[in-house]
Amino acid sequence: MLLVAVCVIPFALGQRATTKQSAVATLSAGDDPAGGTWSVTGSLNTARNLHTATLLPNGTVLVAGGIDTDLNALDSAELYDPASGTWTFTGSLNTARIGHRATLLPDGMVLVTGGDDTGLHALDSAELYDPASGTWTVTDSLSIGRSGHSATLLSNGMVLVAAGFDSDLNVSASAELYDPASGTWTATGSLNSARDAHTATLLPNGMVLAAGGFDSSFVAFANAELYDPASGTWTATGNLNNARVGHTATLLPNGMVLVSAGHDGPSFTPSDVLSSAELRGDIAAQRHGPC
Repeated sequence: MLLVAVCVIPFALGQRATTKQSAVATLSAGDDPAGGTWSVTGSLNTARNLHTATLLPNGTVLVAGGIDTDLNALDSAELYDPASGTWTFTGSLNTARIGHRATLLPDGMVLVTGGDDTGLHALDSAELYDPASGTWTVTDSLSIGRSGHSATLLSNGMVLVAAGFDSDLNVSASAELYDPASGTWTATGSLNSARDAHTATLLPNGMVLAAGGFDSSFVAFANAELYDPASGTWTATGNLNNARVGHTATLLPNGMVLVSAGHDGPSFTPSDVLSSAELRGDIAAQRHGPC
């Protein structure tokens, strides 16, 4: 929540004067990515920031929630149709939320978890979107409110939600698992280091790599650890070369993880913004412990 207040709201305020309606650019699928061109496509019906966007099995894209130009949390959702290049409203979320997480489940449903309300209070609620009916259904709540957490679909179909800010403005180290079959959450092993605004990447061996983020003192750190679904435990692994928050982590075809950019300071000044990137390799050898 504090992350949203310090980092996100000023950004949203900066866009408020110029953003009336969000537009999306698309890269032509027929183009060579090395020389592809961007073209403007249909605008969303509602301008929004800090929303989620999920590619559905039918090829449409579900955009849900976020913050509007008046800095209010949104409960609206829209669908983008690539065939027509247009957006249409679909069923609204049961709870307006900002900075939540959305996870596509194996059955085609979308699980939305946590986030903040307009007052920047972390939410413990979760809900499911059914593309067939275009409606949202409340499902079992998280054990605590979470904002800035991660949500990762595991190889076994469960969803791992980890860390983030809780409802008391504490950075959490706890983690829990959502079982789509039963619609319930169960606790799993806690991280060794509490963190928020980190990345969580599913690796080819089924483990999850959590990297960077803010620590419990709201300081960017380079800590990384691995979650093993078989044991439900986290193990410390090699640190990033740079402390990072707001970075990205991408699994490459060769199994390596590319971590890029972000920032390394609590002040969010231009001097804190990073251009560096790094690669994490030899993941397969880490199945039973840190490197």
